[in-house]
Amino acid sequence: MSEKPVIDPNPQTLPDILASLPDDTPIVMLNLLRFNETARYKDGEADYSGREAYQKYSDVAFGKVRGVGGELVWKGKALAGVIAPDAEKWDDVLLVRYPSKQAFASMLADPEYREATKHRTAALQEARLVAMQEK
Repeated sequence: MSEKPVIDPNPQTLPDILASLPDDTPIVMLNLLRFNETARYKDGEADYSGREAYQKYSDVAFGKVRGVGGELVWKGKALAGVIAPDAEKWDDVLLVRYPSKQAFASMLADPEYREATKHRTAALQEARLVAMQEK
C-alpha cells in the first residue's frame, strides 16, 4: 500500500521544525512540485489545471514573500532525476530566500496567505519543502 502524498506542512510538526532552524540568518527553501493535471479542491475538481491553481496561489504568495523581505531566487522546470528513485518525478523547482525563519513564519501566519494556500493544495499532487542554510 502506498503512502499518502505529501503536499502541505504537518501542523503538528511544523512548530518543532521551525524551532530547530537557526535564528536570525537567511533561510532558503527548496520547493519540489508535482502538479495535478486538474486542480482538486475539497469540494471537487476545478475547470482549470493544477498549474493554473498554483499560479493563483503564487499571485498572493510571492507578494507576501516580498512583504517579509524574501525573494524568489530561482524557478525552473525539473528535467530528470539523475540521482533519485525511478518513480520520483518533479515538474518545477523553486528556491525562495527568506531573511530569517521568523520572516517565513510571519508569512505563514498571514491570513491572506493562509487563504491562498487552498490553491496550492488543489494544485499539487506531491510536494517537498526543504529548509536550507547558505554556507
